[in-house]
Amino acid sequence: MNKPLIIDYYSDILCVWAWIAQRRIDEVNQKLAGQVEFCYYYVDVFGDTASKMNVQWKDKGGYKGFAKHVQTSAAAFEDAPVNARIWTEVRPASSANAHLILKAVEISYDQKKSIDIALMLRRAFFVDALDVSNLDVLSDLVAAVGLDRKAINASIRDGSAMAALMRDYQRCKQQNIKGSPSYVLDGGRQLLYGNVGYRVLHANIEELSKNPREEATWC
Repeated sequence: MNKPLIIDYYSDILCVWAWIAQRRIDEVNQKLAGQVEFCYYYVDVFGDTASKMNVQWKDKGGYKGFAKHVQTSAAAFEDAPVNARIWTEVRPASSANAHLILKAVEISYDQKKSIDIALMLRRAFFVDALDVSNLDVLSDLVAAVGLDRKAINASIRDGSAMAALMRDYQRCKQQNIKGSPSYVLDGGRQLLYGNVGYRVLHANIEELSKNPREEATWC
């Protein structure tokens, strides 16, 4: 049996386009089961949301302007509902705590469990309007699904979860990741970024599956 095609997937937990992309990833996993494997990494897009709003959205309405942008972006995607309270009333200070928890879950369990929890956290923010930058909220969420809080907290206290997160952030720099979501295929030769449609993603995966590059190409 051929090895699955590895897709390095970079996202920020607070990114609306990553929330929208979730349905496409689910469909790829369903239709190409066993042929692809997503490896999740986290990118710092909303590491400091206050500065992001003050700099990038200062002349576009700040938090309120950004909230409208998020609502408008998601409106066309029925599988990506967005609560009207996010960014207007609920304003997470940073995505870093959520990313830290996800790396801690990965260390304590495995990446599959961490991927499941990432979806849960996205849903908690975009649908339930919970502040997933708050460690108490995050702790309650992981406990509610039966995860071992002591084990997760242990990897945070000893620094291993933070080290894993920093590796993700450094990897983003090495791979020249510009934002969220980003898909890196073919050992880094191909990068898809942003609002990539399912057909585009599927076509690229199928082409690489049919014609794997086991050697460097001539130029």
